[in-house]
Amino acid sequence: MTTDATTATAAGPQTPDGWTSGTWTIDPAHTMVSFSARHLMSRVHGTFTEVSGQIVTDPDPARSTVTAVIGTASVNTGNQMRDDHLRSADFFDVQTYPQMTFVSRTLRRAADSWMLSGQLTIRDVARTVDLEIEFLGSDPTGLQGEPRIGFSAQATISRRDFGVTFGLLADGTKIIIADKIDITLDVQAFLAG
Repeated sequence: MTTDATTATAAGPQTPDGWTSGTWTIDPAHTMVSFSARHLMSRVHGTFTEVSGQIVTDPDPARSTVTAVIGTASVNTGNQMRDDHLRSADFFDVQTYPQMTFVSRTLRRAADSWMLSGQLTIRDVARTVDLEIEFLGSDPTGLQGEPRIGFSAQATISRRDFGVTFGLLADGTKIIIADKIDITLDVQAFLAG
């Protein structure tokens, strides 16, 4: 894998326009990790404000990798009582599990998008998750003269898969908090020095 910001010259039809190879540091100031879940008759939306990680883009996109770390205590839904509950042992248990992580395994072309498969770990439970990725482009000069790259990604996970079952009713007669969680990532990264 390369570590310089050179546009991939071995680009074939599988390489997105503007694809740039390099090693990139996720910029938390320009990255949004958000989620939503059904709660009773509406949906609750929230974000995590503490995120870090690295993206390595290879001239062959399929050889690219991603690692990310999210601070669970940084959850923010705009309601202090709800956020404190999410930080408790009923949900993220931030005292015991201060971080969740994602480590990619494969990146493959899927119709008009890319699918990034990797291992998501929440509360020390690791599961394979598929993210649908959109490459948003690269900028050789960025905001302050440093090269930047951007991606968007979406996935849906089952919180039950990670042992987070508070609010799930076994008989399915009423949804208090849904099992399915929709995740959206908007990631901007700068070239690692």
